[in-house]
Amino acid sequence: MTDKARAHPLNVMIVGQAGRLQYEAILFAVSLAATTPKSRVQLYVAEPQPGPRWQSDPRIRDDELRALLEAQGVRFLPFESRHFGGDYPYGNKIEALLELPEGAPFVFFDTDTLVLDDLSAVPFDFARPSASMKREGTWPQIELYGPGYTRTWKALYDRFGLDFESSLDLSWPDEYWQRYLYFNAGFFYYECPRKFGRRFLDYALEIRDDPPPELICQSLDPWLDQIALPLVIHSFGGGRHTLPEGLLDGRVTCHYRTLPLLYAREPDAVVAFLEEIAAPNKIKKLLKQYEPIKRMLYQGRGHKARALFDRDDLPRREQAIRNALKREGFWMR
Repeated sequence: MTDKARAHPLNVMIVGQAGRLQYEAILFAVSLAATTPKSRVQLYVAEPQPGPRWQSDPRIRDDELRALLEAQGVRFLPFESRHFGGDYPYGNKIEALLELPEGAPFVFFDTDTLVLDDLSAVPFDFARPSASMKREGTWPQIELYGPGYTRTWKALYDRFGLDFESSLDLSWPDEYWQRYLYFNAGFFYYECPRKFGRRFLDYALEIRDDPPPELICQSLDPWLDQIALPLVIHSFGGGRHTLPEGLLDGRVTCHYRTLPLLYAREPDAVVAFLEEIAAPNKIKKLLKQYEPIKRMLYQGRGHKARALFDRDDLPRREQAIRNALKREGFWMR
């Protein structure tokens, strides 16, 4: 992190709303407060507001839960869902960026993340944005007689006037997914959320509403944010590995996705940390309101699920872990 960035608290954003995300927001906020000096970060919980794109009120309405989040230093960040909402909640992360303070560096995290170590010590280069490399080749899904990876991705780069060739990782062979710039949207960062958010929104809406012909066989839901994200990052001069490896999605943060997956595959230290921060009665009282957390974390099902797997010999693909958890009755979300 530059000296300029260190002069002010780092703005960190997650999305919180009624349901699962409000309980994951507790775990994120408590983990951040336990590891990172409050003077070095400002956590925003972006909260969608009621409107025509939501069937019910998406706000966090539990006063006790809101008070607990505020006690961890949270500022609530209300935003309007003008383009996505309930039909595509992954769009929350895009629209909420437009409400963060302009011109101040930010880091976005998916709410199903734990902060394991001091986030303020991570040496972000905010002028060179990047995102999570903890991903699989989920998009595009290549059809037998359809366009390959090169034609599909190049069509998108051409649509937005971006240089395609400079985005490639030539250490991987042609038509292999890792050759092409692709991220998980579990975290990303840049020097200004408004610039990043406006471009993210523009790209996502154009891909959704007027996709290139090469995308005709491709599903955009739920992948739209992860299709647009590498284009946005490349357009701002970012790319792969602008951070030292092993920090985010490693020693400093854990994007666990679901508690069954956390118990199945994360190291003992992560499980112990989760159980430690969730132990205080005021936190336990609220988290136990959500059945998957209650059963996995407080009633021992997490450790039973953990016993099914050898952390030194896990299946290579996440779907295989999910399938095993479902087969044994431990899948909850």
